[in-house]
Amino acid sequence: MDTVSELFNTFGVTWTKFLAQVILFVIVYVVLSKFAFGPVLAMLEERRKRIEEGQLNAEKIKKQLAEAELRYQEILRRANDEAQKLIDEARASSEVNAQKHLQQAIRDAEGIVAKAKESIQIEHDRMVDEVKKEMLGLVVETTTKVTGKVLTPEDQKRLAEETARQIAA
Repeated sequence: MDTVSELFNTFGVTWTKFLAQVILFVIVYVVLSKFAFGPVLAMLEERRKRIEEGQLNAEKIKKQLAEAELRYQEILRRANDEAQKLIDEARASSEVNAQKHLQQAIRDAEGIVAKAKESIQIEHDRMVDEVKKEMLGLVVETTTKVTGKVLTPEDQKRLAEETARQIAA
């Protein structure tokens, strides 16, 4: 114990003060244990529980988020499938309409061609009639000049009929 006494003397510690400090430390420790450490530990325990609950909730939220992502992907896939189906239907409908319009255009073109042919035929017949009339007039005039006599209406009619038969043949 001499070394301890010597050590206390070297550092200027007296037994009475040391003992008073130890008693004071024990009293402070007991008071703090009873009034401060308990509530602090309870608060720390409550905080630990809330952190655990938060972690559990975070895991639940992660699972829900993963499930929501899967549902989102499924909905997106279905929407894409439906969109593609609608696009395909629109294309098919467009092709059908294009075919209908093409058929209608062909019918219209055929109608135009038929009307043009009819118009050409009418014009051809009209021109043939005009040529016949002129030819008849020329034949009558030429015959009159060649024969040197005036043709009667009966002669002109007979000559016109003969000429018409020859032209038609």
